[in-house]
Amino acid sequence: MIQSQTLLNVADNSGARKLMCIRIVGASNQRYAHIGDVIVAVIKEAKPTSALKRAEVIKAVIVRTCKEFKCDDGMRIRYDDNAGVVINKDRNPVGTRIFGAIPLELNTNFAKIVSLATEVL
Repeated sequence: MIQSQTLLNVADNSGARKLMCIRIVGASNQRYAHIGDVIVAVIKEAKPTSALKRAEVIKAVIVRTCKEFKCDDGMRIRYDDNAGVVINKDRNPVGTRIFGAIPLELNTNFAKIVSLATEVL
């Protein structure tokens, strides 16, 4: 469960390394974001040679959370870290590679992210 002020790792090669959630996109009273939700985040740490700079406000999609979630087939999945993928206005990933395990539930809204992932659960 991701809420405001939560720090996340970046699971792609866009240049950002750490994100901090500012707001959850969607309902105005939604407190927590889960896997597949879009958030507004600020970049807390970035590579010096990347196009994305520190303190830049971007949108990201949650791909991993420490809080377990229930799959459609009844299996529960829990990850070791909270991670997100930086997306643009067209909801396509900014990076060209996705690192780590990505759940198959993202395939409905973010098929491009699932196709770029090395491991899909």
